[in-house]
Amino acid sequence: MKVEAYADLLPAITPTNQPFWDGCAEGELRLQSCDACGTHRFPDAPVCPRCLSGDFSWKATSGTGRLWSWVRIHQRYLAAYADETPYLVAFIKLTEGPCMISHLVGELPEKWLDHPVRAVFAPDPTGRAVPRFELVGEHR
Repeated sequence: MKVEAYADLLPAITPTNQPFWDGCAEGELRLQSCDACGTHRFPDAPVCPRCLSGDFSWKATSGTGRLWSWVRIHQRYLAAYADETPYLVAFIKLTEGPCMISHLVGELPEKWLDHPVRAVFAPDPTGRAVPRFELVGEHR
């Protein structure tokens, strides 16, 4: 992996998203949760997409979800991943409702649609813990 090119792809850590990244560093997936209606949201936003309240808290979530879709990248679209092809990019529907796009760790199951996944955290080449997802349970 080309670390400098990869670092350029990472979102900046800001006061707004700091709780998310702090959670990742501690091995938990934290999302904003609306204090008015309880809706979880990702990415972070100033108001709730459901009720438009600006009151929210950061809460640890289950870190689980379902594999909704995926793509195996073979082309070298990004310099950061030029040496990593092919790799799996997954669309995850989190148990709490929001969706995330992330890397899928491991191989795909034969029957992948709606397969359970869980977040895993390990420092990436820059030292930042970025959530990735792995398959849970019997998957062959």
